[in-house]
Formats: sequence, structure tokens, C-alpha cells
Amino acid sequence: MSYKVSDNHGKEAISLVGAYAEEIKAIMAEDRDVVQIEADLGACLLGGPDGVWSLPEGQIFDVGIQEANMVGVACGMSVAGKKPFVHSFAPFVARRANDVIAISGCYNRANVKMIGTDPGIFNANCGGTHTCYEDIGVLRSIHNLTIIDIADSAMLRNLMWQLAKLDGMVYIRMARKNVEKIYEVGSSFTIGKANLLREGRDVTIFSSGGMLGECFRAAALLEAEGISARIVDLFTIKPIDTEMIVRCGKETGAFVTVDNHNVLGGLGSAVCDVVGEEIPVPVEKIGLREKFAEVGTVDSLKKAFHMTAEDIARAAKRAISRK
Repeated sequence: MSYKVSDNHGKEAISLVGAYAEEIKAIMAEDRDVVQIEADLGACLLGGPDGVWSLPEGQIFDVGIQEANMVGVACGMSVAGKKPFVHSFAPFVARRANDVIAISGCYNRANVKMIGTDPGIFNANCGGTHTCYEDIGVLRSIHNLTIIDIADSAMLRNLMWQLAKLDGMVYIRMARKNVEKIYEVGSSFTIGKANLLREGRDVTIFSSGGMLGECFRAAALLEAEGISARIVDLFTIKPIDTEMIVRCGKETGAFVTVDNHNVLGGLGSAVCDVVGEEIPVPVEKIGLREKFAEVGTVDSLKKAFHMTAEDIARAAKRAISRK
């Protein structure tokens, strides 16, 4: 597997849901056992009615607004040999369907790929009921479950083909709209292995998904002050890449974790679990702290929750001072 980091982190021309729709159609054409199951939100993932129902006949199902049942149906279909992808907004997959994921899915060793869209700040203006800063924390303790945080369309396209062939329960969190470009087209990825995006010697910034662009901007701010920051994409949050975390601890001696999530239970907590067991280094966490979501633009929410490049740079200096 190989990946190439883009030199240009501007917004992508295609939305993540646009890339998803293209790839799922191609995957379905190759494998008739791959099916898409929706809970009345197909148009939010696959485009308008024409986009949703242009999927091959017998491979697209809508169970209505009943997310737990959607996951249960998918688990049953997987036992019968189908390879279901299911989708809803992140809170309705991770929170509302949680018991079904644990028992019908993971305990039963089912084979379902669950897409939770617009987690955290990417929900923006949809309100508290549709906003989820807890999805990783809710799901991370469940056995037999892989958790992946999608950075951009290049990652999504490559991983979808892998996931269609991978047997097991997987939760994929991703934004719906156009995100910042992190990887070049044609990049490939190894599930369970982190990606080193930028070398650095003084501090390691761990992040994933839609926060990586902010990390690059923070590294540039630090570089202007003579501080060398490493950036690592821990896109597989479970299983976490312990080897990479230990290596970075030995080589940089200080960590910042940047979560589009509550600081409890997310990527930062996963890193701290490794730190506590393997290599004690100072860790500063960026993420939502003990509050419910607010409504706003993505940029305004980053400022409100102290998740900007400037906040990350300040956290890096705090971590370095604690070495």
C-alpha cells in the first residue's frame, strides 16, 4: 500500500458523498452481493431521487426512519451472504442503533459497513439532535468493530473497495460535503496502519478526518517559530496503530491529539491508552469539552470549540514545555 500527501490542501472539487455514490455503483456492478440500505436519507448520501434509485435493482433498500432496524436488517442480510453498506447521520448510526450494532452485529460476527455522515463540526447548522461528538466514544469499546475516519475522496475511494471485500463490522465516519484535499488521487491505504504526513522532531500532532488541514496550518505556524511538528493521520481509530504511536513518542517526546469529537473517548483517548501502557509522554488534547453542540458554520465552530490552527499550535507548545 502507498499514499502520497498532496501539496495543495484546498477544497476538493467533488463532495465526499459524490465520490461515495460513484464508487458504490462501480462496486455493485462488480459484486451483486453488495447492497445499500438506507433509513430515508438516501438522497443525502447518493444524490437526489435519480441518484438513489439509479443503483442496480435489488441492491438498494430503504427501510424508512428506523435506524436500529436498518442495522438489524443489514446484519440478517449479511448472515445470508449479502454485503451490506448502511447509512445515516452519525448520531443515528452510533447512538440510536448502538445496541443492535453490539448484539446483532459485533456479537453475532455479522458483516456490515456502517456509514455515519457529518460527525462533529461538519453537521454545522442541523441542530443538536443531528449533531454527534460522541460516535467514536460510543462505539470504540465494542469488540469486533473497526472504526475509520475518512480524510478525503482519495481515501474514501480506495477504502470502499477494500471494505467491500473485508468481512466484519466497520464504522466509517465522514463529512458529506467537499473537504480539504489531503492525499493525491490513486493513493492506497492499509487499514490499521497510520500515515506519516509530515516529518518533525519536536512534537507529534495526531489527527484524522476533516481536522488534518488545520493540523498542517498549525505546523506552519510552529515552523515560523522554529518548532518542528510531525503530523500523523490515525485514520484507523480502532485498531489503533500502537507501533506508530510508540515510535513517535520515542522520536518527538510530546503529543497533541486533534479530534472532531469529544475529548473523552475519541482519538485522543485512544492515543492516551497507548501512552499509559507503552510510553509515557505529555499529551495535550484538542476537541469538544463537556458541552453539547452549537449551531454554526464549520469555521465558527472550530473557533468556538478551540479547534483552530492557532489552538493546536498553542497546545503543541504546552506539550513541548512538559517534556
